[in-house]
Amino acid sequence: MTTARDQVLERIRSAIRDVPESEQPEDVVVHRNYLVANSDSSRHGIIEQFMERVAEYKAVVRRVNQNELVEAIKDACHSRGMTRLAVPADLPADWPPSGVEILRDPGLTYDQLDHVDGILTGCALAIAQTGTIVLDAGVAQGRRVLTLLPDYHLCVVFADQVVGMVPEAFRALSATSTRPMTFISGPSATSDIELNRVEGVHGPRTLHVLVVDNV
Repeated sequence: MTTARDQVLERIRSAIRDVPESEQPEDVVVHRNYLVANSDSSRHGIIEQFMERVAEYKAVVRRVNQNELVEAIKDACHSRGMTRLAVPADLPADWPPSGVEILRDPGLTYDQLDHVDGILTGCALAIAQTGTIVLDAGVAQGRRVLTLLPDYHLCVVFADQVVGMVPEAFRALSATSTRPMTFISGPSATSDIELNRVEGVHGPRTLHVLVVDNV
């Protein structure tokens, strides 16, 4: 019996059958004359576009000054009545809000993560064009599982982390990280066989983004 895997592999073999064995990827010139940056957008315009796109995904987004960040985190957590918040081990010491039990990772089990009220992280960068937040397990981000099991994700994005377009993001990421990356475009959502939208299946049901002016 021919499986789908067999069919896919056969198509790949057929497509590269005329490629000499000695040919290397760098031997073929790939023209990259597509738009890689939007020079017409100001820094303010890029931030505004990012916030608009994030909001279109039904995420909560708020812009704050750097000196308002700690209070904004506290307000976000207390408004949801949080009692237990998971955070990466290297989260800045002043970010976790008072009056909430802070569980620092690594060391948290899946069961513990499944029973916290939310997760607080930073990010690697964000993309205005698509309203996407990128995590690469770097500083203030923690393990990938941290942002998959809890139902609520509060993410801090600094203004200087926001790039305009996807090519800019990949250029920046390839220069700084070799770790697995997670791209987040709004709260987790999928559709069942009848195309009914279901949220919170593959990640947090609620995404809350704080955009911090630091430029």
